[in-house]
Amino acid sequence: MSEQALKDHNMLLGPERKIETAENGTLVKKSIDNATRKLEECQRKSSAVVVPDPANGNELTNGVGEVGTSEIEYIESEKLTDVEDVDASLKAVLAGLDSKDWLLVCDTLNNVRRLALFHKEVMLNMVGDAITLLVNALKNPRSAVCKTGIMTSADIFFVYNDKLVDFLDPLLVQLLLKASQDKKFVCEAAEKALVAMTSWVSPTLLLPKLQPYLKNRNPRIRAKASTCFCRSVLRLGVEGIKAYGIDELIRTAASQLSDQLPESREAARSLLLELQTVYEKSPDYVPSSVSEYPETSSWENFCQSKLSPLNAQAVLRVTNIAREALVSSS
Repeated sequence: MSEQALKDHNMLLGPERKIETAENGTLVKKSIDNATRKLEECQRKSSAVVVPDPANGNELTNGVGEVGTSEIEYIESEKLTDVEDVDASLKAVLAGLDSKDWLLVCDTLNNVRRLALFHKEVMLNMVGDAITLLVNALKNPRSAVCKTGIMTSADIFFVYNDKLVDFLDPLLVQLLLKASQDKKFVCEAAEKALVAMTSWVSPTLLLPKLQPYLKNRNPRIRAKASTCFCRSVLRLGVEGIKAYGIDELIRTAASQLSDQLPESREAARSLLLELQTVYEKSPDYVPSSVSEYPETSSWENFCQSKLSPLNAQAVLRVTNIAREALVSSS
């Protein structure tokens, strides 16, 4: 046995090896039990299979004596069933959401969805506290927890709508962030939750909440906020837009036309076309006679009176192109 091989062999046997000396020289007596134990340990380590954790992309070892990754089932709202014990589930909500066990958090989030859908009034009393912990779930680095939390957000928007306005701010910023990130399945879930929010929360209550995010430093957040803002304005209808203030809305839309991301600019264009339609259909705005084309001149004058020259020019370019396209297609 070479000197290096002997050194490696001795290292494997560890400090517990026994050495005996004979008259003919030095004899190394191996401690069989110790060697066997160490070899078995090495074999266990080498046989451990490394598998990706679908929740956050980290690696977990699935070897002897270790628990493998757990699969999370993302249950669509229409497939949720009622809880077996309402009182027990209700009492366990806050502790479950605040648990360090991410599997328990996911399970509790699904119970929150069930309680909201099947026992709306019972769950209402603790919805504020539940949302505070729900926000923590959205911040969780584990994507499984985050996505389940986002799905929970969509369901409570559907169930409680305007009753959530007082608790909306921290939830809104997290949904805008998640809808702006690169993880596709989390991003798609957040988009659905934002659609649910704009569909079920009254525009008059939601628009002031969205307004600050239109000027956020993060262009992706601005883009998502612009899309939500446009959807909410469209829900106002003609009378709602007039009551909210078409002057303010046109200034908001004009400021988004020069935004960095196409998503923001497209939302602004859609909003401006809607505002133009409302303006021209409303007798309160359109004068009885202004030049040869009263509606066009009125809209142009209105934009020039409410906006800076550059913004007015940008708005008129967008709306005129849309008008020309409509005329040419008819």
